[in-house]
Amino acid sequence: MDTLDALVDAGDVNETPFNVFIGHNLGHRVFTMSVPFRKFYDISDVANDREAGPVAQRPLDANHAKKLAVYMVKGLVSAAKMRRLVLGKEVPDDFDAILRQLGDQPYFSLQPLVCNVRNVPPGANGPNGIRGMRLETVAGETAAFKVFLSERHILWVVDGQHRRHAADMGLSFLETVRQTGRYPGKGAVLFIDKGRQVTEGEMVVWNEAWEAARSYATLTVEVHLGLTVEQERQLFHDLNRLGKKVDASLALQFDSSNPITHFIKRSLVGDLGIHVSDIEAKDWSEDTGALVLKDVVAINAIAFLNKGNIAGATPAVVEPREPTILDLWSRIVEIPEFGAERAKEKTTAAQPVVLKALAKIAYDLNFSNRKPIDADVLWTRFLEALPEMDFSHDNAMWRYFAMTDTEREEAGLATLADFLPDDRGIIANRDIGGFQGGLMRFGAKHNDIFPILSDMIRWKVGLPSRRDGQQASDPLAGFELEIPETMAQFKN
Repeated sequence: MDTLDALVDAGDVNETPFNVFIGHNLGHRVFTMSVPFRKFYDISDVANDREAGPVAQRPLDANHAKKLAVYMVKGLVSAAKMRRLVLGKEVPDDFDAILRQLGDQPYFSLQPLVCNVRNVPPGANGPNGIRGMRLETVAGETAAFKVFLSERHILWVVDGQHRRHAADMGLSFLETVRQTGRYPGKGAVLFIDKGRQVTEGEMVVWNEAWEAARSYATLTVEVHLGLTVEQERQLFHDLNRLGKKVDASLALQFDSSNPITHFIKRSLVGDLGIHVSDIEAKDWSEDTGALVLKDVVAINAIAFLNKGNIAGATPAVVEPREPTILDLWSRIVEIPEFGAERAKEKTTAAQPVVLKALAKIAYDLNFSNRKPIDADVLWTRFLEALPEMDFSHDNAMWRYFAMTDTEREEAGLATLADFLPDDRGIIANRDIGGFQGGLMRFGAKHNDIFPILSDMIRWKVGLPSRRDGQQASDPLAGFELEIPETMAQFKN
């Protein structure tokens, strides 16, 4: 079991040699091999049904694959840049410009893919086995093995179908750019400049990224041998369900690939001195005034992108908007008691859902396609009014939905109804929270609550209702809610 001596000597047509290391993963023989990026797609397939039999894979998520494809293209451009540095060649500015547009980061790597060669015996022996030979050093020690995979030895992907599909998308993008001299306007759209002519300097980058994909940039593959469908399914489950997810705030802290997290570190933490923590104080009496990192990220995702998370944010979109959002945070820190000890007990502005409401207003007045004609004037008015607004817990406005019409009249809230969503014929969540013990605690369903709070704040500071003119009556109109598949968006 520790050598390939027993493998059959008979060859097969169209065999391709691969250097592999032989391992025994919990006693089962596996190959570990490096495959050129470009070649892997050709020799692999997805481990789904065999002739409409039992499946061994989940459905493909095209959006997730596209995000991986962007990451892979960035990695290939970075690999091409590193190769120039190793060879002592000058690196044109176009390399850094493209990496900056796509979102540069300090390191790129893909985890190994896990595959199975189905039509061989479990030990790779027997008449249908894989032909191989030992590679020895001058001293006679085994360095590796060379195995010969034929056309029938398909690498069925057990874990990594999205990486495989993403690799194909990335290669299609590079091929289209190189052949047409333009960025794709549809189909393999990964770069933001859709349909634009590729410059001569950019073409150098894409040609060398393509060269990296077909030669020295590789994917690492662990190949299992002769697994049944049941075994493939079990392996898929074990690889994807037995691992422990990284805490959201820790993962965000460890990732430096997103421009919004750069803004948080540089401008909010660095320039404004906002205290950000990984740990949330469940007991408000223990609140230090720090904001939880994952909440700060979610707030800025709304302010910059009007989305539920920061996935897909690029410097080209984020950087021009940074001064505007910095103005917002500069006014937020002026709100009395914001950031103080036990801040949540002293001001509702310390609750993340309220900050999300402010972020929504910032997006609507600055970056929305449906912003009012006089948005600049309204934005200035909003910033000036923000530090003076009543964010106290006993502000009756927060209890609007718990009041009777008479109580609303007495509290001066009668006209607020014109700013709130019209509920006629709509079943909607209007339970924004509860007032107990002198504290207004907003609920946990932030995506239902923050658009309503933004309408209340609009009314309070004298902004027009979103229902006026071209403003949408749906409180979530234009908001792109995305469930993140990973929270790795904040690093060093």
